[in-house]
Amino acid sequence: MNSFHEPTPGRAHWVYTHPRPDSLNRHLLRAGSAALSEQYEVTVSDLYADGFDPALSERDLGSLSAAPGNLAELTGDAYARGEVEPEVRREQERLAAAELLVLQFPLWWYGPPAMLKGWLDRVLQTGFAQGEFDEATGLPRRYGDGRLMGRKALVIVTAGDDQRTLGPRGVSGDLESLLFPLTHGALWYVGIEALDLHVVYDADGIDLAGREQQADRLAERLAGLSGESGRPYRRLLDGDYDRESRALRKDVHPGRTDLAIHYRD
Repeated sequence: MNSFHEPTPGRAHWVYTHPRPDSLNRHLLRAGSAALSEQYEVTVSDLYADGFDPALSERDLGSLSAAPGNLAELTGDAYARGEVEPEVRREQERLAAAELLVLQFPLWWYGPPAMLKGWLDRVLQTGFAQGEFDEATGLPRRYGDGRLMGRKALVIVTAGDDQRTLGPRGVSGDLESLLFPLTHGALWYVGIEALDLHVVYDADGIDLAGREQQADRLAERLAGLSGESGRPYRRLLDGDYDRESRALRKDVHPGRTDLAIHYRD
């Protein structure tokens, strides 16, 4: 049986990752969180301003810091003992309560900033976000079946490149593929359904008027979130993946290796 965290209807948690107080991202945070507050009770974690430490370390093991063993299992044991660092516990409580998660960040070196990666490392802890097995199949409860099922996530990303450069044939790589480790490898892993990305392209060249346009565009997107569906990734337990290899069955899209094969047909 999956002991997941029941979200509270009408709650949202916004995780913001940018160090500059005068940035386009800050402007979008203010406008977006205000717009979202018309529909949800919103908590905001400003990781830089809060001084969140992104480095997973021995302190995350509590009294087990000197114990030998697998790191993921030890963090799970620490969680079970209630030995969770206060800043991590705060984030877990906010995430557990929310039915909507918003992750906002600039694209740095074609991925999220290290600060956000560290938030994932420490907050999506074994025991809190994942770590159980399905009794019927013996498979781990992940990829659509984690302890954070029942939630959706909106990823807001600003990028210096234009839409063509970050498109399917762009030299910088397809943005959907670049962020697959986040939308699928982290969020879907623990059961959170990612909505379509909200992308601000050419972010470095946006002037004051452009900031207002982007703020209005974001507010409009947020107003319609209730009618959006999460991206249809395949669930590990649905039978599309071989139980032993956990690779997609050979009869499903034979010969293809692109990331789109992990979407339901």
